[in-house]
Amino acid sequence: MITRTPVADRFKDKVAIVTGGSNGIGRSIVEELCKEGCAVAFTGISNAGEATQMEMQANGWDVLFLRGDMSDDAFCKEVVDATVAKWGKVNYLVNNAFSFVAKGVDATREDWERIFMVGPVGYSSMVKYCVEPMKAQGGGAVVNMSSISAFIAQPNRWTYNAAKGAVNTLTKCMALDLAPFNIRVNSVSPGWIWTREVYKAAKMSGGGREKWDPIWGKFHMLRRCGEPVECAGPTLFLLSDDASFITGTDLPIDGGYQAMGPEGLGEASSFAGSE
Repeated sequence: MITRTPVADRFKDKVAIVTGGSNGIGRSIVEELCKEGCAVAFTGISNAGEATQMEMQANGWDVLFLRGDMSDDAFCKEVVDATVAKWGKVNYLVNNAFSFVAKGVDATREDWERIFMVGPVGYSSMVKYCVEPMKAQGGGAVVNMSSISAFIAQPNRWTYNAAKGAVNTLTKCMALDLAPFNIRVNSVSPGWIWTREVYKAAKMSGGGREKWDPIWGKFHMLRRCGEPVECAGPTLFLLSDDASFITGTDLPIDGGYQAMGPEGLGEASSFAGSE
């Protein structure tokens, strides 16, 4: 099991919003922020968020869960308003919630509307409502969750890949417009990470992690899938003052996925079999 060492009090007296923070990568980001002294409001669409909030509060962490759909502009505003009402400010935003609609030629207009409204449009709404609270603090930082899927073609994924591609361009435009207010905007692009969707795909295909980690690992230089906490660390870096001169860029968290050519770790590589 992979863990990280928190930087004590790095985010003390700071307030963050993490959308889709009830499970997976989002939950890991919430937990790691809390370990470093941050107060965090997080969202989710199921009742699981209440249980997550109780677990975190039992650890002594200062958290607030809000249940709702990020495609709802009114809910986006409610999240920011509730955060300001509770803590008086917003320093950081992590746009993580996304609808995993992966369809190709069979995609309906409703599929397209769903993934874009939760994804790029929802991201935009959250940033829009966070701008004034961040300006009041003299600046802030935003991290948008993108994906390796934003950069490549994958079978039957017109919807998901197009929406993630839009996130990358949106991030750059946000960064340009918000730079005068000292608000930095970046994105991260995970590769295959052991999240709910990946577990579900493995189960449907037969077998568990012990079977699929080495199979999917062939597409990563590090020969394995990633852990949610391995996405949390880089996200916290981009939020932190250590990234004070970084904006408008994407940080791959993909174990070398994007850097590897079509040969992968196959027989054509003279080092493929060496350990």
